Amino acid sequence: MTVAVRRHAVVAGPVIAGAGLTACYTFLISGADAITKMFAAGYAAPQLFALSGAIVAALCILFDRLGRRPKGLRTRCPAAMTVRVVATVGGTLAFFHAFRLLPFAEVFVFIAMIPLFAALVSGPVLGERVRPQAWAALCLGAVGVICLFPGGIDSVGTGHLVALTAVLLGTVSMVASRYIGTRDPNLLTQVFYPNLGLMLAMGLALPFVFTPMTAADLGWAVIYAGVLFGARWVLVAALRLMPAYVVTPLMNLQFLWMVAIGAVVFGEMPSAVVYLGAGIVIAAGAWLVWDQAVPRPVTSRRTGRRVVPAE
Repeated sequence: MTVAVRRHAVVAGPVIAGAGLTACYTFLISGADAITKMFAAGYAAPQLFALSGAIVAALCILFDRLGRRPKGLRTRCPAAMTVRVVATVGGTLAFFHAFRLLPFAEVFVFIAMIPLFAALVSGPVLGERVRPQAWAALCLGAVGVICLFPGGIDSVGTGHLVALTAVLLGTVSMVASRYIGTRDPNLLTQVFYPNLGLMLAMGLALPFVFTPMTAADLGWAVIYAGVLFGARWVLVAALRLMPAYVVTPLMNLQFLWMVAIGAVVFGEMPSAVVYLGAGIVIAAGAWLVWDQAVPRPVTSRRTGRRVVPAE
């Protein structure tokens, strides 16, 4: 009995920690989105992203130098990191244009598709077996997100294709992060290189859209970069502890933070349907965590005995 409890603790511990890190990420990224909404009223997106990318990249260098044992910023997975950087930059641009072409709600309906794509990709790429229970929870989470926006989608247009492209690129970036995280213990590299790529890409457009910034707006940009740095570091850490198809549905907790921030900061009062959808999303995420945390007996090929996996 004691051995079984210890084995269960070994399995559940990283999952609980990963779930907590993911919840922390959703809070931080929601705060960053709120700053983006205020910042975007007077400036173009490349100006914010180029500045924040530069600040976050500089923070990565600073944190590495201040560490007791500096690891440097060399990655062990250059090919996978290149994929992650390109997907991150492309996804950021695609989501930016999707928000311009589509209503806010419709874009997040597409975001709810990310766990489904992550489950498809994580199987062949990461070798993570997706159980039927996980597929059911993923579908339930998608239904919950759709409930948040009862208006639905009437027709398919250019904006929807752009949003779908953003979802695919976001999924590639997330799965690449999971792949790198299992092979490279240096978390800062996964934060540094995507932001460096974002800074360079957005910097190309910056001369055409740059406008002078006030001290207050510059302060918001710095805060945004700091929050974004923390959020991305936490997300990479979470992806090292749990599979991508488990982390991504939990990221839908961001909707709850957005409801709270929208009510307090922007005076937006959601309807009862929004709370219903959020509840379904949370239930789906909790189901996935439980399915991942409960130890499952497997059969050893050599002995034929049933054993409990240690991860």
